[in-house]
Amino acid sequence: MYPELFNIGPITVYAYGVLLAASYLLGLRLAMSRAKARGLDASRVLDLGIYIIIAALVGAKLLLLVVDFDQFRRSPAELLTLARSGGVFYGGLILAVLVAFWYIYRHRLPFWTTCDVFAPGIALGHVTGRLGCLAAGCCYGKPTDVAWAITFTNPLAASNVGTPLGVPLHPTQIYEAGAELLILIFLLATERKGRQFPGRTFWLYMFLHAVSRFVIEFYRGDPRGVVLGVSTSQFISIVLAPLSIIMLIWLARTRPETPAEMPKRRKAAA
Repeated sequence: MYPELFNIGPITVYAYGVLLAASYLLGLRLAMSRAKARGLDASRVLDLGIYIIIAALVGAKLLLLVVDFDQFRRSPAELLTLARSGGVFYGGLILAVLVAFWYIYRHRLPFWTTCDVFAPGIALGHVTGRLGCLAAGCCYGKPTDVAWAITFTNPLAASNVGTPLGVPLHPTQIYEAGAELLILIFLLATERKGRQFPGRTFWLYMFLHAVSRFVIEFYRGDPRGVVLGVSTSQFISIVLAPLSIIMLIWLARTRPETPAEMPKRRKAAA
């Protein structure tokens, strides 16, 4: 793979950084388009998107710090690798969701409709982001002899993120990018079908991501921390999947208002 794209004097442009930036921009662009179609305040949605991007970057690196704390404690100099690493996706997702919830509540945006607006954008961004992982060599899989195995040979991948070189590995980056692409297609294809209610798209994404991530983790070969005998991401998935089902059932029963319904209710009350 190609961890480095090119150099401009003393500045190195990394493939992961370019693709990560592209993932955020693509996700935000899709969210903005969906927000406009639903009559949401475009400026508020743009500000929210920027908050989400910052929170995702910080959260991903913080969870990586927690997961690999012993390693960083033994070798504090390795803290500098946090600047090059994308971190742990779930850390970024959790902090981004918390910040989004705070922003939506503070600015009185239609809560679950706004969450629905961003969910497919998260999936789209994740597709591109995992391709960045593939280019950098991070988030690599276990050794395997399957026909579609991938072998890394670039020394920078080994020095930056510890990627095994010359060993056929499961292309877990492609597994996850493919899973997120399927989730994205499913969300967009089914959004207008069946019983519709605010929050359905968001929590459906959370459920599908949790299930796919739990399965893909079995094929990952990089160190990711262990909680109660499973990887950190699998543990979070175990918590997130049933929570998503509970929220889907609860929202289906309570059915919060959509932005289009709010003016009608106010007019009727007047």
